[in-house]
Amino acid sequence: MIGFIGIGIMGSRMAGRLLAAGKPLVVHNRTKEKADPLIGKGAKWADSPRAVGEQADIVFTMLADPEAVDAVAYGENGLLNGLNPGSLWIDSSTINPAHSVRLAKDAAEKNVRFLDAPVAGSTGPAEKGELIFFVGGSAKDVEEARPLLSIMGKDIQHKGANGQGTAMKLVNNLMLGQTVAAFSEAVAFGESLGLDKKGLIHSLLEGPTAAPILHFKQHKVLDGDFEKADFKVVSIYKDMELAAEEAYTHNFALPISNTVKSLYGLLKQKGMGEYDFASLYKFLKNDSNR
Repeated sequence: MIGFIGIGIMGSRMAGRLLAAGKPLVVHNRTKEKADPLIGKGAKWADSPRAVGEQADIVFTMLADPEAVDAVAYGENGLLNGLNPGSLWIDSSTINPAHSVRLAKDAAEKNVRFLDAPVAGSTGPAEKGELIFFVGGSAKDVEEARPLLSIMGKDIQHKGANGQGTAMKLVNNLMLGQTVAAFSEAVAFGESLGLDKKGLIHSLLEGPTAAPILHFKQHKVLDGDFEKADFKVVSIYKDMELAAEEAYTHNFALPISNTVKSLYGLLKQKGMGEYDFASLYKFLKNDSNR
């Protein structure tokens, strides 16, 4: 039996891939309603993280932030009190590396194996099974998990010991936030010079500076459809804040990232936290028109 805890924007799609592949699945989420579509397709419901651990040999968690991971992991009804010795916990949440190392240590004390395996990719790749997994932990455990990870992802990258998967995710999302911010500013600036938005975006995407994510995000900017989020402002802001905290502990400066993080912070402050993070374009364009 496979367990899955965290049936949100990403978790629902990842769990759905496992279920569609015929894997027996037991699920838990803070709000049961989000799990109802999976339950309707054959997934089993568990009333607590502990109950998931008691029934599953491998458990995935996909949660919003470090606090949510701790809420699931610890306590009387926590996952660590339910997991059986020898079972495997795979955490795909985006948290800081030191936190992943602590979770691995606490799991090991209960003879439970742990992989940190956050993903690159949003809802589209998650639905298609085209995520990229950055994995930290034992090579043997990675190979055991690979068949399941391959159902959800197109590339499984073992980055090293526990914590290295989450380290790579922070690096990835730091650049992700910067890339979308640079694109948003460039498009808004081009429009201020009188360039047609559609033609402007076409030229940018055909040029040497266009990252793959921009081909995906161009439709948000073209249509102004930011309220239906593939990746929320609050999520990129949280990830960049985690990167800033990690940089501080390693005495490393992130001058570009911290400036960009502040822009996403302004979006959150203006009530746009649940919008897609490409809504930075809307914010910059509005400011440029004042």
